[in-house]
Amino acid sequence: MARKTTSESRPPAPIVSVSGFSLSLGGKQIVQDLSFEIQPGEVFALLGANGSGKTSTIRSLLGIYTATSGQLLIDGKRYTPDRSHLVGYLPEERGLYVRSTVIDVMTYFGELKGLDRAVARGSSLAYLKRVGLKDKANLTVKKLSGGQQQKVQLGVAIANDPKLLILDEPTKGLDPVNRKLLLDIVEEHRQKGAAVIYITHLMEEVERLADRVLIIKDGRQVAYGTKAAIKKTYGMDTIEDVFVSIYSGDES
Repeated sequence: MARKTTSESRPPAPIVSVSGFSLSLGGKQIVQDLSFEIQPGEVFALLGANGSGKTSTIRSLLGIYTATSGQLLIDGKRYTPDRSHLVGYLPEERGLYVRSTVIDVMTYFGELKGLDRAVARGSSLAYLKRVGLKDKANLTVKKLSGGQQQKVQLGVAIANDPKLLILDEPTKGLDPVNRKLLLDIVEEHRQKGAAVIYITHLMEEVERLADRVLIIKDGRQVAYGTKAAIKKTYGMDTIEDVFVSIYSGDES
């Protein structure tokens, strides 16, 4: 007798599903035939040199660019602005309103993500206290250091416990203490079930956080899988060694 399939035995549906994705801009091929999935509670490291197609992939996932071919889905559907509550995005370039106060900026973005104003303000103050910025709540953003602005930007990204966190160079400008604090916060959200796309040039962060890794070069997938599987394939001890091998043209 065939074994009955139950909902408990089925794998969870991926938060991100990209299949056969290609992108051309201005007649130039940016990404070619990229496919990957990201599961709930998974940290997925998206790695590549500058200009490799990482940012273009994220922009296509968020509907900023239109794919030339293929499909990009978040929680089973194509992303549209009305689904913004599903995603928290910390871009490499900060996007805060620098002339507004820190608490007003965080509250505003919390409301945009569907939170009640009082809830958004309260959770923002709690976050600022945790990251050592509660005394800066009523300062304008432009008066903060780069590292302090980065912490505020992360607070905006995680405001409503999104299903998908996209973090592009999240520890840029942070000292070791604040870097650890930020990574601990990311880990907490992963444990709560968030899928995390993690873009970084710091391979020690990949070793600590990532469950699986995708390395792209010239818009093409070069390595994809768990850290252990990729290291085994390349016969190397670290993801950094694999990355250097790929970009030095010595990959096996």
